[in-house]
Amino acid sequence: MHSPLPLTQDIVLVGGGHAHALVLRQWAMNPLPGARLTVINPGPVAPYTGMLPGAIAGHYLRDDMLIDLVRLGRLAGARLILDTATGMDLAQKIVHLSSGRQVPYDMASVDIGIQSDLPLVPGHAAFGVSAKPLGNYFQAWEAFVANAPSAPHVTIIGGGVGGVELALASHHRLVQSGRQPVITVIERGATALPAISEGTRRTLLAELGRAGIALVTQVSAAEITRDAVMLSDGQRLASDFTLAVAGGRAQDWLRDTGLDLHDGFVTVSPTLQSSDPSVFAAGDCAHLAFAPRPKAGVFAVRAAPVLFHNLRTAVSKGTMQRFSPQRDYLKLISLGDRRAAADKFGLRAGGAWLWWLKDRIDQKFMTMLREFPAMPQPALPNPHAKGLSEALGKKPMCGGCGAKVGAGALSAALQTLPAPVRSDVISGPGDDAAILAVGQAVQVMTTDHLRAFTHDPALMARLTAIHALGDVWAMGADPQIALAQITLPRLSASLQARMLAEVMEAAASVFRAAGADIAGGHTSVGDELTIGFTVTGLAKGQITPKSGAQVGDVILLTKPIGTGTILAAEMAMSILPSGPGQPMLGEAWVQCIESMSRPLGPAAAILRNAATAMTDVTGFGLAGHLWEMVRGADHGRGVSAELDLSKIPVLPGALALAAAGMASTLAPANRAALGWNLDAPPGPITDLLIDPQTCGGLMATVPAAMAERVIEELARLGERATPIGHIGPGPARIVAL
Repeated sequence: MHSPLPLTQDIVLVGGGHAHALVLRQWAMNPLPGARLTVINPGPVAPYTGMLPGAIAGHYLRDDMLIDLVRLGRLAGARLILDTATGMDLAQKIVHLSSGRQVPYDMASVDIGIQSDLPLVPGHAAFGVSAKPLGNYFQAWEAFVANAPSAPHVTIIGGGVGGVELALASHHRLVQSGRQPVITVIERGATALPAISEGTRRTLLAELGRAGIALVTQVSAAEITRDAVMLSDGQRLASDFTLAVAGGRAQDWLRDTGLDLHDGFVTVSPTLQSSDPSVFAAGDCAHLAFAPRPKAGVFAVRAAPVLFHNLRTAVSKGTMQRFSPQRDYLKLISLGDRRAAADKFGLRAGGAWLWWLKDRIDQKFMTMLREFPAMPQPALPNPHAKGLSEALGKKPMCGGCGAKVGAGALSAALQTLPAPVRSDVISGPGDDAAILAVGQAVQVMTTDHLRAFTHDPALMARLTAIHALGDVWAMGADPQIALAQITLPRLSASLQARMLAEVMEAAASVFRAAGADIAGGHTSVGDELTIGFTVTGLAKGQITPKSGAQVGDVILLTKPIGTGTILAAEMAMSILPSGPGQPMLGEAWVQCIESMSRPLGPAAAILRNAATAMTDVTGFGLAGHLWEMVRGADHGRGVSAELDLSKIPVLPGALALAAAGMASTLAPANRAALGWNLDAPPGPITDLLIDPQTCGGLMATVPAAMAERVIEELARLGERATPIGHIGPGPARIVAL
């Protein structure tokens, strides 16, 4: 039987800049067997600088300029770590992250851009906005435009091309929104726009004059307050929005790496290697010592093929390529409205046709990072057994709970189990966990395994630990010990040690926080990463049953649903339908992961003192687990549940994905298992009721008289509980209205 080739080398991309985004795309088209690719970035999306002025002016939507690194990473088969680099240990070959995590590498590349903040100007951190990082600037600008006064004062610190371009864009946006802005650009030098030809400079200055934008030179910002900028010459400028575009500075942590730097930027050779041959750099954070150039995205884009080739060569064999940046490049500068100016070799031109050209170039770049060529699926062998195509399915098999066996098959298999014969076993196979009598105490035991749905072993371990603890918490017990069962993919000995250490460290932190310890376990090697934990817990009093719901109880849910649909969409590299306030798929995935990462322990500690019944919502979906609760209630006679569909909390993006037909591979089995027992109108919210959840919330029934107090207690802990329905008399059924 064929098995994947072992991984032997770690390539780590620090930052999600343009060069690294293009490396990810090229890697997807031509991966290097045996190499594991990792990208580290603070957020799931990275803005494209070329479209920023157009977005500020209102010509582009937010999504138009964002690169979805989650989707791009999935295409490349890369591990994505959403964190911020804070340092590098060159001797140990480790990247240090703000979370405290350490990421080993064999080869690393840095593409983290620059900063445009003013750390030495009092008040900037509290009241100013920096053009870079772009994402924070765009969000702050959109919030300002939505609430700006009729005559807003805007101050832009920095009179270079970027500052003037953003001043014109800001003016256009505010005028189009019905405001009469007062915009001032301040430049500490004697001359604004020093880096372009005189002809283009005159064009841009004329545009500033036409828009009524003031340009003040030979002054700098001395202090920034909530509503003003104090200048070095004593002037006070009223300012409702203060933006720093004053050049760019290197990120501070690079100073302590030991790499050779130039003004804080990483000095690189023609092969894009730093003073340490194991560390490459590209984009604005790199200094091309062999051919100094201004900071511009065009050089990052042109360097990407060389960086891709040389990273592959560095961990395999071959000859390094040399990067030869062009001496000059076509600068297309937005003029606020749908016009642009051009500058190259001292020549200049301007007009609407140049905006069309700039837009075409920018859209082509973004299309390349959004629309991927179809990856051919291997043909089935011929001949093959009947039913093979149907069993294989038409989309990737989901991970997490979406990869579990369906409720119907599982129920049929459990019917063959003999009844317990031990006197200390006081539970049946339908409970969330096995219940054992240990002297006068009650112990619960449960096990859970998840097929990896992310290439990050540490994240997978953390989520699996939280998921495995869910049954213990749902029964009102306190976790004790865990046994780990880990199947690693094929790896070299060094990568085996790295991955196993990542898994155990991440899992141990979850169990330790829950008051439990990992007491041992078992490891093996297989085709893919699978992580599982067997967990025991001790109940101080009576356990909280699954089947104790009583007529009149309120049904509470502590987490939104939709994880299965979002995880399935991410694995399939879908695009989330656009709409007002709609996140990109990568952002929806991150919010999904954040919800999954919240342990249930704090909520369980309160609910177990009030709940008549409780369970965690996992693979069978909200409706499936609610059906388990109601059919066994009232001493097996059953009760009914009525759900208010308008009250069901849903993860951002999940409804839109469900409406577009996206679903987990386990969803059809969940629907079939419920059959007529679920009475609900067709639609996406009903589809999400049978969506398999991984690390889902607690669902508890609470006496109506106690519900409000319980919700308030949970809120004080930062835990949200939503009343989604109530329990009625039997027969057992679920009605959703």
